Amino acid sequence: MFDHPYTAIASENEPHNRAYAAAVLKQTVNMLKAKGEDVDIIDLHADHFNPIMSAEDLASWRTGHSLDPQTLDYQNRLLDADKIIFIFPIWWELMPAMTKGFLDKVLSRSILPKHGKSPFPKNPTVIMMTTMGTPPFYYKLHYHKPVFYSFWVGTFHKIGLKKFKWLTFDGDAKLAKREAALRKIKF
Repeated sequence: MFDHPYTAIASENEPHNRAYAAAVLKQTVNMLKAKGEDVDIIDLHADHFNPIMSAEDLASWRTGHSLDPQTLDYQNRLLDADKIIFIFPIWWELMPAMTKGFLDKVLSRSILPKHGKSPFPKNPTVIMMTTMGTPPFYYKLHYHKPVFYSFWVGTFHKIGLKKFKWLTFDGDAKLAKREAALRKIKF
């Protein structure tokens, strides 16, 4: 799942239409394809995903049967995945609203654990890849990494996915350092 207003096409260093998160996505896709893995990209902004939980959405969430075909499609794609990779920038120390809305709407009761058993047949690894302007060491030390706790502990651990990895990238680093970090993407 990719979340950035410039969409996945913003991976090149084009002024006013570039995102380090898009470069992280591009490198991740290239690495996975080089390993012979299939890649299915959910690009929230390109898909025009509506992150707002309406009263109707909440009512269907409670029953576990979404009325939104896009949400159902996303659920099925997650349930079929070997790896679930989220790539997004950290804004104001947390995930963007579109990512939060994705979690709220897509992780409905239909894909929550029942009787302690995960509904994910492949027991996928969840990988969170974030970019931020705050130096990562400072974000972890000073802010106590709130995105980690809300994303991993508060969401995926609760729904029974125990394999988790977080990679963070310093968006304020010099270009050479950002490019070197991209070359090190492996999992």
